[in-house]
Amino acid sequence: MRILKPHQLMTILLFLLPATMIFGMISGPLIIPAVEVINIMLHFGSNNSDQNNFNQNVLIVESIRLPRVCLAALIGMLLASCGAVLQGLFRNPLADPTLIGVSAGASAGASLAIVFGSSQVLGEFSLTSQFLSNTLPVTAFGAFIGGLITSILVYKLATNSQGTSVATMLLAGIAISALAGAINSLLNFFADNEMLRRLSLWRMGNLDNATWERVMLCFFAVLLLILLLPKEGRALNAILLGESEARHLGFDVEKMKRRLIILTALGVGVAIAMAGTIAFLGIVIPHLIRLLIGPDHRYLLPASAIGGAILLVLADTLARILIPPAEIPAGIITAVLGAPFFIWLLLQQRQQL
Repeated sequence: MRILKPHQLMTILLFLLPATMIFGMISGPLIIPAVEVINIMLHFGSNNSDQNNFNQNVLIVESIRLPRVCLAALIGMLLASCGAVLQGLFRNPLADPTLIGVSAGASAGASLAIVFGSSQVLGEFSLTSQFLSNTLPVTAFGAFIGGLITSILVYKLATNSQGTSVATMLLAGIAISALAGAINSLLNFFADNEMLRRLSLWRMGNLDNATWERVMLCFFAVLLLILLLPKEGRALNAILLGESEARHLGFDVEKMKRRLIILTALGVGVAIAMAGTIAFLGIVIPHLIRLLIGPDHRYLLPASAIGGAILLVLADTLARILIPPAEIPAGIITAVLGAPFFIWLLLQQRQQL
């Protein structure tokens, strides 16, 4: 039973997204009035004012807050849309890139790419912010490969001739997460203090290193998903009836699964490479959207993407203003918000048994 019509929810979300992004640019250790933020946005790239205070605000908005808010919105789109795809693919609202190990695999892949890619000799372990910004595609590639391998393993382990076992999926995710955790621990063992701190903060999930280069890379990943995922909406709807029913309706289920696994691995891999592990975003937003408008993936996928953008922008804004001038990693905020929701979802699932 849906509460809203799809177009009504999309209208609400499309109104909330820019409002949330403006709120994110207003908030911080230095509060910038909304009128001034809007004025800076309207004159983006041109500093025509002679007022020092206004110039300072222009620098803060254009160079720091705007790329950070844009990166948060794009990563939220990636994680929420990938979560919605995985839930449809596994036909269960508990499926999530974090819970089934995809995020852990992507994190391990990105860590390996950072560590071994940054050392000319394997015994040299060093990481600098300059290297990270210059070789970000290497990190993204490592995260993508890690997420792809994890997705394939989970799918192969959880699927048999009778369909996909959710219990096996979750157990496989636990095992793969443990293996990825062991790899990360091994990297921590060989890392020096500076690199250890950087990797630890990166794995917590944060957006403090947002740059326009990262925003553009993330934008192209989002653009690819926006162009390709809506075409899979009808196939995902058919999958909800069962794989055999989907085949009878004329869908090539195996090819569709391969496409979706590659796309979700790409989305999660890029998101992990940009901001580290952001937990529970891929399970909270798609489930809430499904409660509001129903399970039709033609509307669920785009609504989840916008909802994910809104939630992560809000989480990152909270991370910046809760204990100023310090910043809490955004991944901690999403985990604090998402863990109680996941417990509630488990209780709902138990009541339905």
